[in-house]
Amino acid sequence: MKAISEKRGTADEVSDKAMAGRDEFIREITLRICGSLEIKESLRSAFEFLKEHVPLDSLVLVIIDERLGAFRRIDHASENIALPPRIIPLPEGMLQKIAARNFSEPFIVDIGKDEILGELEPIVKFEGNTHLIVPLRIRGELIGWLVLRALGEERYDEEVLELAGCLAEPFAIALANALAHEEVLHYQAILLDDKSFLNRELHGDASDGIIGGNTGLRNVMEMVRQVAPLNSTVLILGETGTGKELIANAIHFSSPRRNGPFITVNCGALPENLIDSELFGHERGSFTGAVAESRGRFERADGGTIFLDEIGELPPNAQVRLLRVLQNHEVERVGGKRPIPVDIRVIAATHRNLQSMVAEGSFREDLWYRLSGFPIMVPPVRQRKEDVPALTRHFVTVRSRDLGIGMPPSIAPGALQRLMEYDWPGNVRELENLVERELILHRGGPLTFSTILSGPEQKNMPLVAGNDRSLYPLNLDEANAVHITEVLKLAKGKIDGPGGAAEMLGINPSTLRSRLDKLGISYRRRRR
Repeated sequence: MKAISEKRGTADEVSDKAMAGRDEFIREITLRICGSLEIKESLRSAFEFLKEHVPLDSLVLVIIDERLGAFRRIDHASENIALPPRIIPLPEGMLQKIAARNFSEPFIVDIGKDEILGELEPIVKFEGNTHLIVPLRIRGELIGWLVLRALGEERYDEEVLELAGCLAEPFAIALANALAHEEVLHYQAILLDDKSFLNRELHGDASDGIIGGNTGLRNVMEMVRQVAPLNSTVLILGETGTGKELIANAIHFSSPRRNGPFITVNCGALPENLIDSELFGHERGSFTGAVAESRGRFERADGGTIFLDEIGELPPNAQVRLLRVLQNHEVERVGGKRPIPVDIRVIAATHRNLQSMVAEGSFREDLWYRLSGFPIMVPPVRQRKEDVPALTRHFVTVRSRDLGIGMPPSIAPGALQRLMEYDWPGNVRELENLVERELILHRGGPLTFSTILSGPEQKNMPLVAGNDRSLYPLNLDEANAVHITEVLKLAKGKIDGPGGAAEMLGINPSTLRSRLDKLGISYRRRRR
């Protein structure tokens, strides 16, 4: 009895050792195949380990790519032996045969008995080598196969087949991760392509696309070309509506950061209690309503440019945090305990006098010095009136398209001259709005822009004192245009004959028509 007991104890010890060895094998292969995000590195590590336990010359991960209708090799590790092509087209009907077959357990390939794999022999070259295939499943769904290949015939036996069953789960996880990573890279490439396309559509060649770049804004664009290749902070100054954001666009899209994000922040539009969260982000639970962590605008601009429009509107606490970002290139989220490095370029803009604000104490002096290293002054339209005709034509074309007008109307003779003589207190934005209003009111014929003489744009022009009947400009041609337009209305558009505008004005009808053409005023005959 004692001898029998001793033999049983020895057998149990052998079994325990075998079980411990199996557990150690599974642990080691799992660590190797799941130990890296790079599937190639993981496969190489697993291959080196498996070679010590089984005959092995190549280790391959394969899936069926239904989009291609083919077997596709995800990756492999081998001893420099020739492998089948990466893409193996499936013969007609093969996909249905594979779907009908229940691949669940590892098996050694026997092309004489396996109809499905036998059809692939001319490409895969099963004959003369030994192949062991391990189906890989996630939640019962077949996602691919692990193929072990050894040179020579009958290299694998039942013991190796049993050991291969331990490989299914860790390799299935590794394959699923590799496919997920591949999909992420695919969609990332799509998004980058879409982003590049939209950037080209929205901005085109940023420097060449700015109207007046070779005339009234020539000096500004020269400064843009000088500073764009650098990482210097830029401060763009100018009145409201002069196009400061377009200059910021030109700097970004002419710089090495052109493929990075361009984040615009209107500092004057952010609620004061949310400025820190919007600019610098917040951690979950940092304040009421912070149900999840959020990246701020600075983090979103990482690798690109952040444009801080109306920088003069920032409250003092946000100015302090912005100064820290400019000095250390780090942001700290609201409620956060660690700084987050950011690689950004800062472009700021304002229509306010920051030096006066510094003197008043409403803007930090040290922040002003940080921002004003390279100031660019964008001149108002009244100082570059040579750009008005090109701007007008541009807005007529663009707004006609936006309003669904098939053929942009022409501009009446004399109208552009009248626009150039106006001071444009609202700058480019005012001109754009005037063009849009003119197109909405347009009823055929050339655009005359006669509303500029009686609309809101006239509010800043000097007026004739003591004349309550009509507010005439001091410019003689403009005053004539207003007066003749009023007389034409009284005459109901009639030029000559009794009760006509020529008779009321006391001039010859031909002289009146000539003057109407010169001033760009439409009248009945020309409309016909």
